[in-house]
Amino acid sequence: MKNILFSAYSLNVGGIETALITLLKKIHIKYNITLVLEKKEGMFLKDIPEDIKIETYEPSKKKNKMIRKTINFLKQQKFKLKYKNKFDFSACFATYSYPASFVARTASKNSCLWVHNDYLNFYDQDVKKYKEFFYQLKIQEFKKIVFVSENDKNVFIKHFKEYKERCVTCNNLINYQAIQQKAKEKISDFEKKENLVTFIHIGRHDEKQKKLSRIIQATKRLNQEGYKFRVILIGEGENTTQYKEQAKEIPNIEFLGAKKNPYPYLNQSDCFILSSDFEGYPVVFIESMILGKPIITTEVSDSKTEIKDKFGIVVEKSEEGIYQGMKQYLEYGFNMKPFDPEEYNQNILKKLEEIIK
Repeated sequence: MKNILFSAYSLNVGGIETALITLLKKIHIKYNITLVLEKKEGMFLKDIPEDIKIETYEPSKKKNKMIRKTINFLKQQKFKLKYKNKFDFSACFATYSYPASFVARTASKNSCLWVHNDYLNFYDQDVKKYKEFFYQLKIQEFKKIVFVSENDKNVFIKHFKEYKERCVTCNNLINYQAIQQKAKEKISDFEKKENLVTFIHIGRHDEKQKKLSRIIQATKRLNQEGYKFRVILIGEGENTTQYKEQAKEIPNIEFLGAKKNPYPYLNQSDCFILSSDFEGYPVVFIESMILGKPIITTEVSDSKTEIKDKFGIVVEKSEEGIYQGMKQYLEYGFNMKPFDPEEYNQNILKKLEEIIK
């Protein structure tokens, strides 16, 4: 049985963390797994299978630069003594975490970096900052680079042609049985209203990326035109207060906060909306497809090839785009194609075996 290691930041609620938990639960019987976290915290900690060993590698954040650098140097040496090249495979699953990158690169010669987002968009198309980000992660030391969307892989190869042969696309696994089961749980703060379309957004309240202001303004416009519907926002973040202020005079927008189990809310809604400027491959796409919920999404990730005309409506990245998508759904609805989650997972597991070997 191979010894493998995954490194990440924490196990708080989020798309990356959900994907990691699902992956670990799927493969822990086949491998001896060690999980190294920068912060041993988060709602998902209790969901880690008992046979997975959890370690912590947290760099010092002391204000004194000399003391901080000395402590971190000693921590690095200690980690190297204990774990250097001791694993058959290692993966940095939190792309943005430099400590997680160090852990994965140190633990195995067969190391891998998971890329969950479109970082060129994150850096506002600044190629210099984009390349610096990956150089700081020491991209050259990873044997493989895994992207959760074909689009993100192509963007990377455009700017790092020398690493093209190391790049592979592998979507995130999905625990569809758990989603279907959790979707049946009773909730007290929301119930489906017959004959009233309910749109739902699930995600972090981050205007830079998620652009929920587009949904709020599109809702306002559609209200003025006499359409009857409601919008449910699940999640929290640094822009929650701003969004509530924008929506304070819009009665059909409801803020329900962060939920460990968002599936009953999605299950009782009619249509999922994603208004982002950029994404990796949103796990919530697959979650919506599993529960048979059509998707309205901006043109992010692989949405044009994976979602358009099959599982939902793809619109331009703007308030106008979201407005047109919501309006189209309110007037015509959308008939989804059947989705087979087991076939989807089996294809990913085959790719994972190739990545780990």
